[in-house]
Amino acid sequence: MADQLMRATAADGGIRAVGVITTRLVEEARVRHKLSYVATAALGRTMSAGLLMASSMKRVGSRVNVRVKGDGPLGGILVDAGLDGTVRGYVGNPSVELPPNAKGKLDVGGAVGSGYLYVVRDIGYGYPYSSTVALVSGEIGDDVAHYLVNSEQTPSALVLGVFVGAGGVTASGGILIQVLPKAARDEALVATLESRVSALSGFTPLLQAGKTLTEIFGDLLGDMGLTVFPESQMLRFHCGCSFDRVLGALKMLGEAELQDMIIKDDGAEATCDFCGNVYQASSDNLAQLIVDLQREASVSE
Repeated sequence: MADQLMRATAADGGIRAVGVITTRLVEEARVRHKLSYVATAALGRTMSAGLLMASSMKRVGSRVNVRVKGDGPLGGILVDAGLDGTVRGYVGNPSVELPPNAKGKLDVGGAVGSGYLYVVRDIGYGYPYSSTVALVSGEIGDDVAHYLVNSEQTPSALVLGVFVGAGGVTASGGILIQVLPKAARDEALVATLESRVSALSGFTPLLQAGKTLTEIFGDLLGDMGLTVFPESQMLRFHCGCSFDRVLGALKMLGEAELQDMIIKDDGAEATCDFCGNVYQASSDNLAQLIVDLQREASVSE
């Protein structure tokens, strides 16, 4: 099943639902970063959450940065997701592994530990909106739902999942259901919705059972005036890094540092944290950067 995002509404527009399937892009992240089982689950959940959060933005080019900073051995998570369906991310310690938790599942909460969730929404102009909340479990889904309730005042239910086995990621995705003000006053509807979401054993079992996003929406909201939007959005792992950007970053180091790299290392190597791509800058590349800096300095005099 292709990685995709679908949207739906229910209760005369009082309920907003968004679902994502992210199996392939999480598997790409696992391979690129050589992630352990628990690191794959942690990053995969956060990537799905980032895409779900970005889906509510309106302006083309809008992006969401989700940073999870805990005191656990994972060493933190950083994800960048866009309204355009692209996402990238990494974890601090990709090789960490822990025993299963008390429920027999991957111990993402133990890997993350206690700390904070930082969210930055960038709509492409002005100052980005940022907010911080304390982690409630480190399991990602609970933490993002807590952020949505406390920072955006939107009651939200978020179910995320990643199933990774010896052969890699075979199921990944999530669903976000938000109760808007016009429906929040209907206590019976809210209670029914909460009961159905809490009864879910997870998200990946639904995918493994062959459920589509449309069918999952139907199971949860089918008797609440469900409308599923027919258009699905394709999702993919994508990083905008490039050799030119690497040269731009090296140039900022200044002439003395570049000259030192030429003498000591005969060039420079840079690795993108987000995608793992490695870029090699030769001594000739660095020498040209020095020439550019000298030319710019002479023009400004």
